[in-house]
Amino acid sequence: MHQQAALVTGGATRLGRFFSEALADAGFDIALHVNRSREEAEEVANSIRTKGRECEIFHCDFLSDEPRDLIQAAKRRFPGLNLLLNSASAYEPALIAATELAMLETQFRVNMFTPLLLTRHFAKEVKEGQVINIIDNKVAYHQYPYAAYLLSKKSLAEMTRMAALEFAPRIRINGIAPGVVLPASQRTSAYIEWRIEGIPLKRQGHPDHLVQALHYLLDNPFVAGQILFVDGGESINLEGRHSENYSA
Repeated sequence: MHQQAALVTGGATRLGRFFSEALADAGFDIALHVNRSREEAEEVANSIRTKGRECEIFHCDFLSDEPRDLIQAAKRRFPGLNLLLNSASAYEPALIAATELAMLETQFRVNMFTPLLLTRHFAKEVKEGQVINIIDNKVAYHQYPYAAYLLSKKSLAEMTRMAALEFAPRIRINGIAPGVVLPASQRTSAYIEWRIEGIPLKRQGHPDHLVQALHYLLDNPFVAGQILFVDGGESINLEGRHSENYSA
């Protein structure tokens, strides 16, 4: 029996870092994928090692490198690899009217094509395991100012369900769709408060809430093909405007 291990893409920054450290706390050795954030990756790796877990950093540029090579390298280093967590993401807002082919290619390559290919090669390399895709609660909406990004994430959500069927029962595949948890640094406090007003639970989320969702998916062997929205109910707040909530 080999020690269990997880490959976390984008595992050095933002939510990826929380997932990497949470998995280490849960007893996983970590194959930490990084592209440009090498300094942050070293910091996360050192933190994981202080927890008594092994951590190795793997570089892969999803716009040019082969996803198969990342899976095979992680499996050679960690023979007990049994979890793939796709957290790496590319994000650039633009209306459809302003969306060029290059933007579509970048967003889909990072957010959809690479997770699909990583899942394919992961399923070839492991006997049993799990894949968890980090999506976005925006997939519940049709927010055209984020056209390329959101279309790629909607595709990832559908791929999650489709792959869950194809690779069951050997590989369990699910997703997590975060809401307002770690807003981008350029977001003002006024903007965040405005977003919170649209959340039924009237609060901002915390990475711990996503970690709890992660543990649920890891620990419940009868859950497959699900997208777990962790967003305070924001994605179901689709009442819309009508005469009874109109304020002149």
